[in-house]
Amino acid sequence: MTPPDIRVEKGHAEPEEVAAITAILLARAAARPAAPARRGRDKAGWRRLERTPGFRAPHSWQG
Repeated sequence: MTPPDIRVEKGHAEPEEVAAITAILLARAAARPAAPARRGRDKAGWRRLERTPGFRAPHSWQG
């Protein structure tokens, strides 16, 4: 016999109650929207270009 997928931790649940909660969990999992498509970035997200000065010295480490 295989162990059940859902287990009652405290108290006692009738088989009908376990079946009802299983049906609710499966319905919620099926209704969950698909994960949004990942939009890749070419640059790091933490770099704020509006905060950078307009000119960088040629010997700057930020180049």
